[in-house]
Amino acid sequence: MAFFLGIDIGSFSAKGILLRDRSVQASFSCLSGGDYRGTAQKVRDALLSGAGMSPSEISHVTATGYGAKQVLFADGEKPDITCQGRGVAFLLPSARTVIDVGDLYSKVLRMDSAGHVHNFILSGKCAGGSGRLLQIMAKVLQVNLEDIGPLSLNSRNKVDFSTGCVVFSESEAVSLIAEGVSREDLLAGVHRALAAQIHSLAERVGIEEELVLTGGGATDAGLIMALEHSLKIPVRVPPEPLFTAALGAALLAREKALPRGA
Repeated sequence: MAFFLGIDIGSFSAKGILLRDRSVQASFSCLSGGDYRGTAQKVRDALLSGAGMSPSEISHVTATGYGAKQVLFADGEKPDITCQGRGVAFLLPSARTVIDVGDLYSKVLRMDSAGHVHNFILSGKCAGGSGRLLQIMAKVLQVNLEDIGPLSLNSRNKVDFSTGCVVFSESEAVSLIAEGVSREDLLAGVHRALAAQIHSLAERVGIEEELVLTGGGATDAGLIMALEHSLKIPVRVPPEPLFTAALGAALLAREKALPRGA
């Protein structure tokens, strides 16, 4: 039985998937930190240790993500967009539009049932259209990042959060809090603002159901609700939405190593 490894080194977190043929044998994630080479090694070692394997037993390794070039033991690398498409299609073959809300960028892509991407767009250089905005808000409000989604669902009053740039988002949040705005209402406003920016991106690509959300934003219940309200269609979240690119990389590693049709 052949084994394949996919490693996704993002700017915020690193993920790895170990496949045995087409079945997930193990997964692992950790913060990327500043040493991408060391982090890649940490991901591989954790996966192999958990499976009781040695590096020589891996048939092929594919790297993707912001730090893909630092995965020195990889046999090849693939763009994040390509890996996202393959990973999502493997889990949800009916998906046609994918929104990936990452740390630095949000991406929207259109694909077919095989996960081949036909069109895509990335948010601008300003991280106000990405998950970084949510991290800033968690820091300002002194709450855990995983808590901001549930908190926002308790909002009772609509608040407009106008800043789309993380440089000014902190000061705007502080001003709103000083005016007596609750954390819940502020976070709901932030989610609506981010959803509006993502909606604008999606319209430029063209939205086709079924729509799937991946990345760190897919773990935020407040953002999911805001996107569904803005887009007016259901938003599906795959199992382990942080791992879809790593899964796609592992699947592409398998395609590279095995004869066509195997």
